[in-house]
Amino acid sequence: MFLGVDIGSSSSKVAILDGDKNLRAVQIINLGTGTDAPVEARRRALEEAGITEAEIEAAVVTGYGRINYKKADRQITEISCHAKGVTYLAPNARTIVDIGGQDAKVIKLGEDGKVRNFVMNEKCAAGTGRFLEVMARVLGCELGELSDLAEKSTREVAISSVCTVFAESEVISRLASGETTADVARGAHVAISKRVAGLCNRIQYELEIVMTGGVALNGNVVDALSIELGYPVHVVPHCQAAGAIGAALFAYESKRK
Repeated sequence: MFLGVDIGSSSSKVAILDGDKNLRAVQIINLGTGTDAPVEARRRALEEAGITEAEIEAAVVTGYGRINYKKADRQITEISCHAKGVTYLAPNARTIVDIGGQDAKVIKLGEDGKVRNFVMNEKCAAGTGRFLEVMARVLGCELGELSDLAEKSTREVAISSVCTVFAESEVISRLASGETTADVARGAHVAISKRVAGLCNRIQYELEIVMTGGVALNGNVVDALSIELGYPVHVVPHCQAAGAIGAALFAYESKRK
């Protein structure tokens, strides 16, 4: 059995593959580096797969918190692991849009699934999961409710600020002027899609486009990005765990070469 761990800023993911590269377990906990979530996610994954620690032949860790994780044989960057995981889940993917809690990245793949180029937005929270967390708080809803709220929108309210701090003030001002929460939520989704589309254009994206990360669970953001790019953006199963799956594949390859 082969185990992959992806420790992000706001979530921990663990995937387990068997000797035939079948996915045996995926566990996600919405707590990231600096917490016990990686340990708990690993425990749950072992339980889901019905195996013990002794049956793990190799383990690879990736993600923001990989440096401090001691129970892996190797550390590999999230760019490489996301490319590996998405190619496993969607072999025709040529562009990966991954939006995490603290950064957004676009990865361009070759036909062989290897990374040809990538670009990241990590200096500002605009275009990341953190941006949506702030929007949800201001709009008085849970993060998981944003998509459904935005679907009720009847008109688009432009959110022009690209900085999360200024966008928060702008949203408060929009609400104070009488705009509905649904219209503002939709505006926030369009704002994040424009930011991410800019990254896609910088890298000269190619089809098929696959979106991963927790924000991929927000269908309204996916739709907004599809409209912005003019092409469908696909969401793969286990979209949050693509990095962990890629790490598990690297673990497999380390013992099967």
